[in-house]
Amino acid sequence: MMNRFLRTSLLLSDEKIKSLANSHIMIFGVGGVGGYVVEALVRSGVSKITIIDNDTVNITNLNRQIIALESTIGMLKVDVVKERILAINPNCEVNVYPLFITEENIDEINYDGINYIVDAVDTIVAKIAIIKKAKELNIPIISSMGAGNRLDPFQIRVADINQTKNCPLAKTMRYELKRREIKNVKCVYSLELPVELTQKIINPENNKVVIGSISYMPSMFGLIIASEIIKDI
Repeated sequence: MMNRFLRTSLLLSDEKIKSLANSHIMIFGVGGVGGYVVEALVRSGVSKITIIDNDTVNITNLNRQIIALESTIGMLKVDVVKERILAINPNCEVNVYPLFITEENIDEINYDGINYIVDAVDTIVAKIAIIKKAKELNIPIISSMGAGNRLDPFQIRVADINQTKNCPLAKTMRYELKRREIKNVKCVYSLELPVELTQKIINPENNKVVIGSISYMPSMFGLIIASEIIKDI
């Protein structure tokens, strides 16, 4: 019988298909990396998705984010992602939290029934809060390290965060997690040394240097994360 997941079912066992259909995945951050995590999971048959992101689509997202179109600029990313999910699978249950995650508001989210957590945010404080909460609740988590300022997709790796190298973000996270005695955090990272930018552009909204990015690197990170979740469930 023809259905939207027929081709997936030819590759995966009946048990795996049922596991995906019964899984509830929570994704923090639905931009360059997280947007592709959601895309791959929904197209693989995951039937419950919770997404958390307070950001809006802006013009600089057009070079890499699957939800970024001229028509979506200015819209909340979680609203765009929800609409896209339901356009792929109207039967998918989608929960939305337009939040910037901190230690103070991490408990405002409902974690009941969550099978896996994805950390695809780019701020240290939020990443620590997310990983800490996942460990407290004993929910499997996978964390994305830095995809920015990199060009070589063949140097992307999956490893415990303590085995990472050449990634400044991962180095900081190793230090912060060690301080909190948090261990065994699976992550996706790149062995490639960050490209040194020839010019520095300051974002007037946060006064930080704009990180370079290219279309395929965040998507590769996101799709690899999705593949790890599908393997683990």
